[in-house]
Amino acid sequence: MKRKHKTYSKPKRPFDKVRLNEEAKIKEDFGLKNKKEIWKTDAKIRSIRERAKKLVGKSIEEQGVLFAKLKKMGFNINSIGDILSLEKTDYLKRRLQTILVEKKLATTSKSARQLITHKKVLVDGKVVDSPSYIVSVELENKISLKAMKKKSKKESAKKDIAKEETNKEESQKSELEDKKIEGEEK
Repeated sequence: MKRKHKTYSKPKRPFDKVRLNEEAKIKEDFGLKNKKEIWKTDAKIRSIRERAKKLVGKSIEEQGVLFAKLKKMGFNINSIGDILSLEKTDYLKRRLQTILVEKKLATTSKSARQLITHKKVLVDGKVVDSPSYIVSVELENKISLKAMKKKSKKESAKKDIAKEETNKEESQKSELEDKKIEGEEK
């Protein structure tokens, strides 16, 4: 069994005020759970940049493979310079959580995250329960919410009966209280 390694590295200066403020804003804007998600995104962008740097002297076909892969992920890439200018916000915009908000399937990024973790979101007909899922361009139009189950007539009838009974009990209690108050006043 392979050992699982960390996919991110912590910042070297843990209390750098500028970085902390920037991370807090990103966390708020994208509805992230914690700063570890930002660090993971940063590591992904770093690895993409490293791959691009290795391809600087290579042939156009080899560069084209990386460009095609990044275009498929949804990045507007035409040269190695574009890859080197990618930022973590560009990567965060391709997350399923963010795309749900953009498509107005969820009102806020927090509600989008909840829908995803509760397995209410389908991508190409399959349940995806990871808010950090990177949505490719071809799958972007295939995102949908699970259809809510309609309640049967029996269930709704039982609930209606239960509501009527509680309403009757409440009205009887209020009538008894009114009679007690009237009896005390006399």
